[in-house]
Amino acid sequence: MEVLKKHQIEAALAKESLAVSSGKLKEDNPLDVTENFQIFCQACRRGDLKVCQEMVSAGVNINARDKFDYTPLILASLCGHYEVIQFLLENGALCERDTFQGERCLYNALNDRIRNLLLSYDYAKSTNPLQPLAAHITSLLARETPRTSDISLVAYDQTFELHKFILAARSPYFAKKLAAAPATTTWKLPHSIPSESLGVALQYLYFQEVSLRTATFGLDDESELTVINGIDKVSRQLEIERLFESITELSDRRALRQKRTEELDRGRDQLQMWFKENVSKHKMVVDTDKVDNVQWDRENSIFADILLRADEEEDPYDTDQTSNSPGPSESSSPSASAIRVAPGPLNGIPVGPTRARSPSRQRSNRKSTLYPVHRAMLLRSEYFLTMFSSSFREAQDTPHLQIVSLDCSPQVLETILTFLYTERADFGLDIAIDVLFAADQLFIEKLKHRAAVIISTLGNGASSTVDSENSRGTTDAEEVVDIYEVIRAGWDTRTQRLEEFAARFIAYRLERFIDEPEFMELVQESARRVQARQETDTVELVDDIRYYLSERFRLRFEDSGLDEMMESATNASLENALQGLDINTEHVPADQKEAYVPDIEAQMAAGAIRTLDGEIAGDEFAQDAINYQILLSKIDRLLENLNLDA
Repeated sequence: MEVLKKHQIEAALAKESLAVSSGKLKEDNPLDVTENFQIFCQACRRGDLKVCQEMVSAGVNINARDKFDYTPLILASLCGHYEVIQFLLENGALCERDTFQGERCLYNALNDRIRNLLLSYDYAKSTNPLQPLAAHITSLLARETPRTSDISLVAYDQTFELHKFILAARSPYFAKKLAAAPATTTWKLPHSIPSESLGVALQYLYFQEVSLRTATFGLDDESELTVINGIDKVSRQLEIERLFESITELSDRRALRQKRTEELDRGRDQLQMWFKENVSKHKMVVDTDKVDNVQWDRENSIFADILLRADEEEDPYDTDQTSNSPGPSESSSPSASAIRVAPGPLNGIPVGPTRARSPSRQRSNRKSTLYPVHRAMLLRSEYFLTMFSSSFREAQDTPHLQIVSLDCSPQVLETILTFLYTERADFGLDIAIDVLFAADQLFIEKLKHRAAVIISTLGNGASSTVDSENSRGTTDAEEVVDIYEVIRAGWDTRTQRLEEFAARFIAYRLERFIDEPEFMELVQESARRVQARQETDTVELVDDIRYYLSERFRLRFEDSGLDEMMESATNASLENALQGLDINTEHVPADQKEAYVPDIEAQMAAGAIRTLDGEIAGDEFAQDAINYQILLSKIDRLLENLNLDA
């Protein structure tokens, strides 16, 4: 069986090499010998999730290979780091069967759990990461309600309802023409261009996968030739250079995937450039007390049809009630201040500017940022879809653009808009929880998931995942997240990944948290989350911490063949340690009792290993076994003090 598998891999390698060398295929796994990629590969070997996240954020090619012909995914699979593998797959790492590297990855997977995870992300079962963006833009061609089109394109006997900003972003021809005449609402093409030809071009501009076979299906030879010639004319007139290349029929699945991926990447880059040069560049920063006076004409050069507003955080220490600030002004960068998104379920749709939480704290020079955006892209959020499909004021057409307020900082709002327009979500840990709450309120699940990934990978601070998993309670690295805030955010937004991360984080550092009053409050909150809780019900947080605490110690015991120490503390040294090492010296003569008293200073100087209770342990493994029992006992005592039976 292994010989057959080896021959299959060699055949796949030969076929792939031939296709790449002939230029038919682009290499999926190019060689990368840069320092950053080497750091990335080392992190995948060690299972260091935090460093992996940092390297991906820095732009490392997740599908490249090192000088030994290993990809990051193969290294993580070979070493058995499940969470790293999941992170790599979520961020676009390829594991496609019938390719050399894909087969290598599956064949070398450490266990069946990892192999099943890899198979679940096989390209045949998954979608391109940009597919949600493409699917939404394609749907705009047929969407009738809510109406978002602002230009009608007429060709021969058919009219297409379209969007100026998409045409300008994707077609240089429309970019120039609409810049010269932004108020244009109707555009007629020569009657010599068949509507079928224009339809193919528009499908391409709107990210739809097009094919010549579909465009000419059911036509006779003469009509088919007319359509093909029409496509050629449209591509030249609208300056869509790659249109004909995009509709070419391909039978090879991998070549088809590469072509589709390239087209989606190109389209996304064009939309991103449009967003930066128009939406982000034209944002307006104004005094909050003057924001209601802003009037933005509906006929504008960037075709925006709605304004989104985000206010900077109020400064409770600023008592200055005078203002010498100027009126509305433009700014090219968002406000650096942040405001917490209120947790909890969404209570209706805001229909106007939000009020300050305390009028006495209102400062006259507080700033608000307005973003001119397009409803067509906001419809990716169920929140805005409901808003614009309703009879609310924001759904009505007015001479000037409506202003819709969101309870988040300008930095968070720009992150949300960047994701809606480009599917990109590159932001730091400093605003990740704010983004999580905002995405939850706006029902943007993919962005919410992205925020949870960032929190759970970068949230270990200066300690890597590897360090935390091998910690014996001696790490004093400063953490960069408030774990209590993280777990409450997970509860409020129903994000299981954060709940698991927080429980694991606490369990691997339990000695730091177990005696804190805040931890006691957290356990009580977890107990209250079980509706109609009975005395016999468990506390979910405590259950999770116990599980990860067991994992923390068991990993080292199993590697050393000492896992039986986890199950029982019958060993005399363990019993003595758990009892505080109280040695009975009643029967010892008074002049010999001093010999039974340990010389603490001498043992400390000699590097004695101590437990969490400060007692001497024989070695590190005995220390771990004792510490495990101590922590379990502390959990039990905590529950007893809280009158919780869990």
